Amino acid sequence: MEKPSNALKENKMGTMPLGKLLVNMAVPMVIAMLVQALYNVVDSLYVSRISESAVTALSLAFPVQNIQIGFATGIGVGVNSILSKSLGEGNQENANRSAGNGMVLVGIVAVVFILFGAFATRPFFQMQSSVQETVDGGVAYLSICCMLSLGIFVEVLGERLLQASGRTAYTLLTQGTGAVTNIILDPVFIFGFEPLGIPAMGLAGAAVATVIGQWLAAILAVIFNLKCNPDVQFGFKYFKVKKETMRPILTVGIPSVIMVAIGSVMNFSMNQILQGFSETATGVFGIYFKLQSFFFMPLFGINNATISIMAYNYGARDPKRIMGTLKRVVITDVVIMLIGLAAFQFLPDLLLGMFNPSDEFLRIGRGALRTISLAFPLAAIGISVSASFQALGDGIYSTITSLCRQMLVLLPAAYLLSLTGEVTMVWWAYPIAECISVFVTLFLFSRIYKKKIKPLTV
Repeated sequence: MEKPSNALKENKMGTMPLGKLLVNMAVPMVIAMLVQALYNVVDSLYVSRISESAVTALSLAFPVQNIQIGFATGIGVGVNSILSKSLGEGNQENANRSAGNGMVLVGIVAVVFILFGAFATRPFFQMQSSVQETVDGGVAYLSICCMLSLGIFVEVLGERLLQASGRTAYTLLTQGTGAVTNIILDPVFIFGFEPLGIPAMGLAGAAVATVIGQWLAAILAVIFNLKCNPDVQFGFKYFKVKKETMRPILTVGIPSVIMVAIGSVMNFSMNQILQGFSETATGVFGIYFKLQSFFFMPLFGINNATISIMAYNYGARDPKRIMGTLKRVVITDVVIMLIGLAAFQFLPDLLLGMFNPSDEFLRIGRGALRTISLAFPLAAIGISVSASFQALGDGIYSTITSLCRQMLVLLPAAYLLSLTGEVTMVWWAYPIAECISVFVTLFLFSRIYKKKIKPLTV
């Protein structure tokens, strides 16, 4: 493969100093992710004022919402990787086709979730709980989120197109607008707003606030791509599905979807294990996920920037910038997770106290936060290194490491530990799973380094 010309390398991902580039691209994403984490927590803060069953309903709904996000990000990552590589190679036509084919995938997946929202939400909740308040509230919430899910799919794809061409600042505006809108509208629709004649809608109101925020963000993402992203041209001819374009998108994107789906299966299965103890334990698990997002979301924001930078420089055949980016990301991610570890170890009562907890909720939650957070530094290493797998087109490696983290080790360990009869023992499955996952991740990285990065130095 020939190296791209100097003109093509004017793109900042090929020329800007790595430290400055990573800050330039990642900070807007991190801020946007933190705002996203904030509105997730605010959502639960308001819902906890309804009842503990409402909190549990949100926890039980999470696996489906997670798969929804997984499909959105999977398509986005697949398009992002191919588009960034195409731009690095100077192949504008392929970049445009990848964006157009990604839009087709978004439409197909949205239809699937609309059908799920219409016909499958009640059976889904009845499988998990016999408490009628939990089932009814969960159905009201999840059916709205699924039937109006096109907004989140368009939003995420639009943001990935901006990221792939280095315009990450716009994603701060799209995600920030969606999150702030959700935060403002949550109390309005959950508890009602008499001056405007809006009735209290409970969990259904939380869903309405969520989808309004998603649709506003989606509209902004479309506008920014049309008006401010000259690196991607849109046209009806690019919507025509091309096997040579769709295949690499799916090759990278499907493993990403599977990784998130694995997380959803893990979450669903953990809910079943914890329901064997109490609904309170399930609610605690859901709140843990909301709180840990303040630390994991920034990691994902940084990794999204990493994928674009590494994919571009892989296309430009620049191994020094590929490895330089990865080293900086690993260090940054570990520092973030050490902060998370300290917060969960020393401030569990303060963090849980925001959610109107009962004494039992606080007791179980304190043990959950302190035990699971021991795995945070290991998770930082595994997640940051696995981003290179997606950037270099070996998404299947990410799937393997995710399987280790969230299913092949975690669930058997959690089940076996639950046989002790002590819910506090179940949380130790997380540190155990992360230890094994890091070993597998580093082994796989050594293989991809020899296969794809080292040859570029020749």
